[in-house]
Order: sequence, then structure tokens, then C-alpha cells
Amino acid sequence: MKRLINKPVYNLLALTGSLLLASMLTNCHSSESKAEAKETETTEAPAAVELFALKKDKLASSLHIPGELVAFRDVDIYAKVSGFIKTLNVDVGSEVKQGQLLALAEAPELTAQLNSADSRLKAQEAVSIGSKANYERVLEASKFSGAVSKNDVDLALAKRNADLAQLEAAKSAYREVADLKKYLEIRAPFNGIISARNASTGAYIGPAGKGSEFPLFVLTEQKRLRLVISVPEAYTGYVEQNDAVSFSVKTFPDKKFTGQIKRLSGALDKRLRSERVEVDVINNDKKLLPGMVAEVNLPLPTKTSTFVVPKSAVVNATTGVFVIRVKDHKAEWVPVKKGLEADGKIEIFGQLAEGDQLITTATEEIRDGSPVK
Repeated sequence: MKRLINKPVYNLLALTGSLLLASMLTNCHSSESKAEAKETETTEAPAAVELFALKKDKLASSLHIPGELVAFRDVDIYAKVSGFIKTLNVDVGSEVKQGQLLALAEAPELTAQLNSADSRLKAQEAVSIGSKANYERVLEASKFSGAVSKNDVDLALAKRNADLAQLEAAKSAYREVADLKKYLEIRAPFNGIISARNASTGAYIGPAGKGSEFPLFVLTEQKRLRLVISVPEAYTGYVEQNDAVSFSVKTFPDKKFTGQIKRLSGALDKRLRSERVEVDVINNDKKLLPGMVAEVNLPLPTKTSTFVVPKSAVVNATTGVFVIRVKDHKAEWVPVKKGLEADGKIEIFGQLAEGDQLITTATEEIRDGSPVK
């Protein structure tokens, strides 16, 4: 059996529900409005910041890069002529002077060629002496009328000149063979140390590619070394000839060595985007060896004054690098480019002027155009 609800009562219940729902919606809207008002009030509140006046200064920095020590001079020594080693006077590690005899080779065929050239020279000297004497006799006889004809004088003169030319040719041939024989004496081209020896007594030697796959000796100069470094493109403008450089090596980690920049390549390596720089190092005690890897401290002095700020004043945002300038109590983001860094400071370059008020500790939370105090 169905229960019947009085119509007036039903209407009263519906009206009461509607009033409750309207009240709830009003309260919710009021809460959202208060939250938005609070957020707006917080955003627009001036941020308290610390400012400093921008000024120019010179920032001295340094760059730590790896380098390699190489011999100031090194040379592969081959025999000039083919032969056999008769004596070896040096070995690996031997210190030699310029012109010192390193090895003596022998070549029997050269000795035979020199003897033959000497014989031809002596024979030609005799012929030349005879033709000269004959010419002088004919020339003297021509002074008497009818003794000899002018043709005889001319023939004697031609014979003397031809024999004299043959004599000069014989001398040249002799000197050529004698010079070749001198090459059997293998001497040091400069002061240095023998760093490699690839032959022994009795071994066959010859010019590179003609009997010798490897050099007879490798000679290196070690009292002077070259420290080779590659300076990145961004720092090449700070490096100058005769600048002092300090470095260390793993063998002597507690010892500092020094050198002087002497050569700059003047071009960038296309692959590394860096410039080759060579530093001369005096190595009289020979503690440093060619091939050592060095940790180089390259000074980077600035030549002119630039804007220098604390590193905390620079914002590295996703859209670029900025500093925040305060003008009329509002933040202004100024795009800049970074330069050298040292001791918590950094060079910056941009549309700035001395005396500009910058925020000491800049963050992305301080938006462009927001009020500050």
C-alpha cells in the first residue's frame, strides 16, 4: 500500500534543499575569491633585494689545461750510403756533442771507386801538364818567323784547354767519391742524447727505404724542451708571446716548473677549435722527459677594464644569461655574455653602464618588471 506525501510538505522540503545548495555555492565562491585576492596581493608585493653599483675592473684569471712535453729537436739518423757497420761508439742514453762520431761504416766498393778516381785524376794531371808545356813551346817558337804556323799554335792552345777541362772533371769525380766515403762516418748533427739505437756492429745499413727500415739512431735534445698546449678559442685573445707559464707533471707532483710562451700557431685547429701554443722549457737537470703529460696553469690577464660582478648576480636561465637591473623600483632583465671567471667573480658584457644598480643575488623568481625594494 503506497504512502501518500502531503503536497504542501513536499514543496517545503524542496524549498529548504534549494536554499541549502545556494548557501553552499555562495560560501565556495567566497573562499575562491579570497584565495585569488591573497595570491594577487602576494605576487604584487615588492621583493626585498640587496643591490650593488656596477663598476669596471680588471679580472685576472687562469686556465688549467693539459699539455705535452716534446724534445726541442729530434732527428732520425740514417746512413747516407750503403755499407756495413764497422764500429759503434754510442748506445741508448749516451750524451753526445755536435760533430761527435757515432758510428763508422765500411763499403769496399767505395774504396775501390775512390782509388780508381784517384788514378784517373793523376793520369789527367800528367796529360794536362804535357799539353801545357807543349803549348808554351809552340807559342815561344811562333815568335820566330817561319818556325811554326799560326794553326799549330791554335791547335796546341785547344789541346791545352781540353786537357785542363778533363783535369777539372777528374777532380770533381774524385771529390764526389771522397765525399761519399766521408758519409761512412756517421756524426751527431747537434748536442743531445741517443734515445734509440736500431743496429749493431756488422749490420747492413743504407739510406731510408734502401736497406734500412728503421733509423740507425734517434737523437733528441733534452736540455731544452717544448711544452705543447692547445688553447681553446675563447681564450686565445688572452695569450701573448713571452708570457710565463707554470706546470706540473705526475712524476713530480709537488714541484712546479716554469716556461715561456715562444710560438703561437696563429690559426685554429679545425677539429679541436683551439690554437697550438709552444712553451720553451729549460731542462738542464734533464728531470723532465719528452712525452710527459703536464698540467698547465695558463695565466689569463685582462688587458682592459670590463664590468665585473659576483657570480651570484648572473642568472643562467633557459632563455639565456641575464643580470637583473633595478630601475624605478622595478626589476629589468638585461641579457649579457660571460667572460673570465675568478674568485667568485665574472666578467659580463651587455647593454649596461657604470653605476647601474644590479641585484646581488639574482634568481628567476624575480621576474622581469616585478616590483622590488
